Amino acid sequence: MKQTEPNVTSTPPKKIAFFERYLTLWVALCIGLGILLGNVANESMTLLSQLEIEKVNIPIAILIWLMIYPMMLQIDFSSLKKVTQKPKGIVLTVVINWLIKPFTMAFFAWLFFSNIYGAFISPELAGEYIAGAILLGAAPCTAMVFVWSYLSDGDPNYTLMQVSVNDLIILIAFVPIVGLLLGITNITVPYNTLILSVVIYVVVPLVAGYLTSRTLIKAKGETWFTTVFLPKLKPISIIALLLTLIFLFAFQGGNIVNNPLIIIFIAIPLIIQTYFIFFVAWYAGKKMNLSHAVCAPAAMIGASNFFELSVAVAIALFGLESPAALVCVVGVLVEVPVMLSLVAYANKKKNTFKEA
Repeated sequence: MKQTEPNVTSTPPKKIAFFERYLTLWVALCIGLGILLGNVANESMTLLSQLEIEKVNIPIAILIWLMIYPMMLQIDFSSLKKVTQKPKGIVLTVVINWLIKPFTMAFFAWLFFSNIYGAFISPELAGEYIAGAILLGAAPCTAMVFVWSYLSDGDPNYTLMQVSVNDLIILIAFVPIVGLLLGITNITVPYNTLILSVVIYVVVPLVAGYLTSRTLIKAKGETWFTTVFLPKLKPISIIALLLTLIFLFAFQGGNIVNNPLIIIFIAIPLIIQTYFIFFVAWYAGKKMNLSHAVCAPAAMIGASNFFELSVAVAIALFGLESPAALVCVVGVLVEVPVMLSLVAYANKKKNTFKEA
């Protein structure tokens, strides 16, 4: 008698959303459009650059706030109650992001901009490039890491805990770490501006996001909040990101046209840092006997950056046309292809983990 083959339904492969998948392309298009806009509407760009309060550019501040606020809506601080149940993954995240990553980023930036590129870049410019890298290194990812965690089969609830802990630490540690590392590079740190930036771009959207999520979940339910409300906000965040990049490259157009290789120069140490910190976290997690679902997101958080905050603070501290701001924007350009390669590596090595 002929046996009937069992009906096996294969799990469809996970895919990154359309916008995130082509983020590098969008950034590249924004470079071209921004440079073109800067040359065509130079006077208008100058007027926009002068709309400031305490060195905070108002149009850019509004756009960056629109990027950050939807991220903060996703933070569930009630998940922090579960931190003590599986502390090792949280410990790894904290150590990598706050005791290792900012300092290795500063080292690679110093190595390249002050030494390897010394013949091409003046010490003054090198200092600002290093400052931009420091701002990137001191701000661990809070949004895209959910994408990387999903693609690498990470535990979504534990990833949420890791991100929530990082967001709270940013409130306390970002200013002193940035101040320390910028001080080492002999850059004068305007602490009032630095603190104001953290308040504007972290504290205010964090509190607003918490109050909004609690109010809407209570009124409409968690299912409506996650399936209806949050998806409606996503286009706003995407549009704000693209407009911010266009404006930044409009202001940076002169720097790029005069030195087109600077994008490659900046990208090299950022890429090296990304791979380096990922593998430090990856092998540390394996040594700690973490499961793949916890270790992979921990390594992804360390490797990626909260570029929205970095861009905002770089503009506030050094200006729209500064090399520091350009470094942070290049961080956006290189992050997606590099992180996708790390997702592929994490998935390939998944069977080397013992379930914790």
